[in-house]
Amino acid sequence: MARIPIGLQLFSVRHDLERDFHGTLRAVAEMGYEGVEFFGAPARSASALRAALDACGLRCCGWHTPFALVQDDKLEETIAFHRALGNRYVIVPGIPPQLRTSRADWLKLADFFTKLAGKLEPHGLVTGYHNHHVEFQPLDGEQPWDTFFSNTPPSVVMQLDTGNAAYGGADVVDILRRYPGRARTIHLKPYSRTAGKDDPRHGFRPVIGEDELPWPEIFRLCETAGGTEWYIVEYESDAFPPLEAVRRCLAALKAMGK
Repeated sequence: MARIPIGLQLFSVRHDLERDFHGTLRAVAEMGYEGVEFFGAPARSASALRAALDACGLRCCGWHTPFALVQDDKLEETIAFHRALGNRYVIVPGIPPQLRTSRADWLKLADFFTKLAGKLEPHGLVTGYHNHHVEFQPLDGEQPWDTFFSNTPPSVVMQLDTGNAAYGGADVVDILRRYPGRARTIHLKPYSRTAGKDDPRHGFRPVIGEDELPWPEIFRLCETAGGTEWYIVEYESDAFPPLEAVRRCLAALKAMGK
């Protein structure tokens, strides 16, 4: 298959963005990232963001969109914004806790996302769900991840976050094998269970390539069965300055032939 481009989830460098938005985008582009994924409620207009990306030669490879912004009262505005920006991937990065207390809740969410995908598709947009760790902790006899993705169609993107999933005890390779064609965008987040032995949060400290995730097999599955269109790096530890951390992650990926 064609080479999969590499983007960056901007949450990784959020403090740099707050200090110098345009300078941070330029720095990310100069490292060699080809796209960026935004997060949260938009703080700038779609036209301003598109101009900023164009000036750096970056593409928008997604947006972590709050659950509130894909409800019916906000959906028309959300669709217009992402069409103007040129973003295709409307990814919801988590669900309010009170809406996911049981397996029945996750079945309701699966139905909601199935209908949402149908509403977005005519506008050239796709929706997806991004995991943290709770999706892999059994609820009423089943992992919420399986409850959700076993009851949604392929049009709902499975944005697997490798580090968050490993933190939650999941086998990321097994997930990719069991849900072929669903990982259209994937978060490449490092995680080391050795580093996290005493404090699981410390498992996020190593950069990609210095952790213990089986990257060659992850890449093989993404590039054969996964249907992956974007690799998206995310690093969320304070072990390194943010821009240095994401530079190291990209260098490691390049050294692996990506």
